Amino acid sequence: MSSEMHNNSTSSSAIAADPGHQQPAAAPLSRYESQKRRDWNTFGQYLKNQTPPVSLSQCNFNHVLEFLRYLDQFGKTKVHLHGCIFFGQPDPPAPCTCPLRQAWGSLDALIGRLRAAYEEHGGSPETNPFGSGAIRVYLREVKECQAKARGIPYTKKKKKRNQIKGTHDPKSFKQLAT
Repeated sequence: MSSEMHNNSTSSSAIAADPGHQQPAAAPLSRYESQKRRDWNTFGQYLKNQTPPVSLSQCNFNHVLEFLRYLDQFGKTKVHLHGCIFFGQPDPPAPCTCPLRQAWGSLDALIGRLRAAYEEHGGSPETNPFGSGAIRVYLREVKECQAKARGIPYTKKKKKRNQIKGTHDPKSFKQLAT
């Protein structure tokens, strides 16, 4: 019996040493892919911990909103309340008791990753709870609320447009093409 085990271990080590039998090594995941997988697993665990547990097929935008609110308790961004003397100040001179929340940008990125993961796991774009209008409204409200509370205006970045300067006669276009 021990010789049989020895033969099996010898043959498996011989196969492992044979370059023709090497198993393809999985390419390491990018930082984005790793984070997306971690976020997807965290959301799945959150659904399982609900009472009663919620299956992914039953999940809707309300579950996503509850998840985002749940995550607030782990945030690291100080968001001043309306009654706080530092409300609207970007750099308050002293500490206060206002809560720490998830930053808007973090929530926005999280939703983007979960939206992609949902579709990668077979979900339809039409039924994707992470792409719901209610989620976009919630994120916009969080963004505006945090901007006011922290005194940081969020301005939309303008897209750069490549414009051809000069006249619009055919000669200038021919010169650009050559």
